[in-house]
Amino acid sequence: MGFAKQFAKHLAPIPASTQALMAARGTSPSAPVLIRVYKREAELQVWKLGRNGRYVFLKTFPICRWSGQLGPKRRVGDRQAPEGFYAITPRLMNPNSAYYLSFDTGFPNAYDRAQNYTGSALMVHGTCSSMGCYAMTDKGIGEIFAIVREAFAGGQQAFQFQAFPFRMTAENMARHRNDPNIDFWRQLKEGSDRFEATGAEPAAGLAGGRYAFAPYRDRAKEAEARARVSDQAERIATLIADGSASVRTTYADGGTNTAFAALARIASPALGVVSRPEALAFAGREVVIIPARKLKPPPTEIAKATIPARPVQVAFTLAGPTAQAAFVPLPAAAAPAAAQSRIDLAHAPASAEPILLGLTRAAEGDDAPIPLVVASQH
Repeated sequence: MGFAKQFAKHLAPIPASTQALMAARGTSPSAPVLIRVYKREAELQVWKLGRNGRYVFLKTFPICRWSGQLGPKRRVGDRQAPEGFYAITPRLMNPNSAYYLSFDTGFPNAYDRAQNYTGSALMVHGTCSSMGCYAMTDKGIGEIFAIVREAFAGGQQAFQFQAFPFRMTAENMARHRNDPNIDFWRQLKEGSDRFEATGAEPAAGLAGGRYAFAPYRDRAKEAEARARVSDQAERIATLIADGSASVRTTYADGGTNTAFAALARIASPALGVVSRPEALAFAGREVVIIPARKLKPPPTEIAKATIPARPVQVAFTLAGPTAQAAFVPLPAAAAPAAAQSRIDLAHAPASAEPILLGLTRAAEGDDAPIPLVVASQH
């Protein structure tokens, strides 16, 4: 009897390999779960509460298809997959989904309603088709569904679903600082930082129409969270001051994980239904708004690199019975001439003596010797 006939799809057990991974990470099937999604990377992460009281990373599932652009869901029909913090309860689980299995993201939440955003039935489901959803393939959602089901069976009342535009690193925030969604993403980053600093679910709420996160009751955890938020803000400011490029990442209509890219572009039957495969050729293109700026090296480094002004003597040995060391002085390279000086030099009277213009170096990384560049007046 085949596996599918032994179990209804929504009752299929967690794979033995995943259960072994849970044990190795100090958690169990019945422990609470938390899910994080990253659009740009097209990844869904499953975290489980460990025996030490902190959420521990369990595994990553590649996302087969998400639609729209980076940024929040705003209105019905915009094809946007939601971003934000959502609470998923057992009633949002759908064992009878037309897309194999699914759970509703809970959009719109309190934040979305405060912005007058509209939309509904935005799911995490099977196959590889999206109209504002996160499509995981049937195999992927089957395992995710089982993990969540067992956490609910263990007593969890709701799990947190965190959806982000990209990994919320300081580098990504600096690069996307001029994106129209940056203020919203800064709100999401605070929640992300609080979770990563403490391993504890951030208590997401609403204040003044913005995401707000309640302090942790544990003072030590709250101190960790605040330190992380502050350190990241400083890191972002430093990256910008140091000349980080500013970009916008664009899509024709969403993206896919690299694990599925080749199959999704040809709408392979192995993935089920694939939505708009032709759009994937234009996924994740970066438009540079401000090019990266290279800073000038500190004055001390320039001083170290300056060619000495004094003559340099080179020793060599003459051949023959009366061999002895001889020293030949080499002319020192002068500092670069001013623009007007170079113009005057070009019109100077002809001279039979060669004029030392300076040193030239082969392309960076080339081990070729550095030849002297000498020009003669004609």
